[in-house]
Amino acid sequence: MATTADFKNGLCIVFKDDLYTIVQFQHVKPGKGPAFVRTKLRNVKTGKVLENTFSSGTKVDTARIERRPYQFLYKEGEDYVMMHTETYEQINIPEELINAPQFLKEGDNVEMVVHADMETPLYVELLPTVVLEITYTEPGLKGDTASSTALKPAEVETGAKVMVPLFLETGEKIRINTAEGSYVERVRE
Repeated sequence: MATTADFKNGLCIVFKDDLYTIVQFQHVKPGKGPAFVRTKLRNVKTGKVLENTFSSGTKVDTARIERRPYQFLYKEGEDYVMMHTETYEQINIPEELINAPQFLKEGDNVEMVVHADMETPLYVELLPTVVLEITYTEPGLKGDTASSTALKPAEVETGAKVMVPLFLETGEKIRINTAEGSYVERVRE
């Protein structure tokens, strides 16, 4: 249990029977009436942000969440099998808990957010960017190699489709932003 005096950014609370993290809060003491706390809360599972006002001194339940390192091993039916990189414990995760499953390949390291009190996985985050090889794209036209504003579709090794600049060819490696699903840069080894 915590009160509004314990609020800080990143604190995870139980609100409306769901888990929310505090994104922003502000203690307000108006000239008239009691003090209150204005907050912005982000739903841990959906990412949806909502605003709520708590009366000063209101008690809320807190939840302990942890970020743990895992590695993606393989896909088994509809589930993704993940292994904790320190304990080697394996766990099956449904696809809807992964933030960008289309860019996940075997052996990739991910971060799993776990409700520590109940030991239940909440969601899985890939690294901010991943490096993947282009398995198919149409050849670029002569003279288009200098421009990076025109884009063409490309398929990467995981089967995901990404828009890339015209100068890229099949077999090249590219860095992809997993949050936006967009091309970042060509990777040269």
